[in-house]
Amino acid sequence: MKLSLLSILLGVGVSVPQIYGLTKPAQFAAAARKFPRNLPAGVVLMLLATAWFVWNVNIEPIADFSAFKPYMMAGFTAVGILACIFVQDFLAVRGLAVLMLLLAKLMVDTGRPHLGQSSWVLVIQVWAYVLVIAGIWFTVTPWKLRDILNWATATEDRIRIGSAIRLAFAVFVVILGLTAFRAM
Repeated sequence: MKLSLLSILLGVGVSVPQIYGLTKPAQFAAAARKFPRNLPAGVVLMLLATAWFVWNVNIEPIADFSAFKPYMMAGFTAVGILACIFVQDFLAVRGLAVLMLLLAKLMVDTGRPHLGQSSWVLVIQVWAYVLVIAGIWFTVTPWKLRDILNWATATEDRIRIGSAIRLAFAVFVVILGLTAFRAM
């Protein structure tokens, strides 16, 4: 994937919920507060994360483990499915955390070859490492996301300010994709 396309997709993906937060803060708050214990969302996120991770394992050219790759893929698939059955508490947060880690890998892998071409690539790289830290932290302590969401959605002003800041960053990332990363 080209860095310009990734940047545009990331910016648009982050923009959509922020626009909702700015226009309908009460509904945004209600949805955000329900998210950490939303089992259907958790199952979807965990299965999506499992499929993406298994796909990454499948395309990885690990010569030392090539004989074990089918067993590894079956084992990882089983862990993802069994997590949906036996680890339902904060499953949405755990699924989101794994997706954050996988998205960070994609961001770093896509941006790394272009680090010498533009220092703006560091925006994507730093964002990726923030996602890594958040993904690890929320995997270990998923209730922290609930606490953060409760704090961030406590008042309509907090929702609007947070959404405006995130929307401004998302627009900046889209602009980078359309300008500085256009040839990358």
